[in-house]
Amino acid sequence: MTSAGQLHQSPADRMDASTLYQILRLRVDVFVVEQACPYPELDGRDLEAGTRQFWIVDDGVVVSTLRLLTEPASADEQPSFRIGRVCTERGHRGQGMTARLISAALSEIGDHVCLIEAQAYLVEMYAKFGFVVQGDEYLEDGIPHVTMRRDPAVPAATVDGPR
Repeated sequence: MTSAGQLHQSPADRMDASTLYQILRLRVDVFVVEQACPYPELDGRDLEAGTRQFWIVDDGVVVSTLRLLTEPASADEQPSFRIGRVCTERGHRGQGMTARLISAALSEIGDHVCLIEAQAYLVEMYAKFGFVVQGDEYLEDGIPHVTMRRDPAVPAATVDGPR
């Protein structure tokens, strides 16, 4: 099944309020309500310099999103990036939207390290983009997760790639 909708990206401070609201609402609907994880979704990182939002709009509504964070560089490394808050509205899942968003985010960061705190059941999907499990599985809000890392020079899957 192919994904519909138009892909967008922007820092939060350059987005219109309605779009940012739709992104935050989708994240709360999926992570807090659907997954029954009562935690503060608004963590302050959306407004940090270097943070970019990626989202897909279908019929005027944000239906899929992810957040790309720039992590500070240590003394001996270049900056790294972190993909998070990846979610798709229930009725739009299975259409390749996550693959489109991840491909766009990885294209944006180019040849830099990227991390993701993945729900354990999604390891194979993220592995198709060059992510490798780092360390042991852990629970976050009662959901099994693993840290995954994508090193430089690992080609990102294309939109026509994994779904």
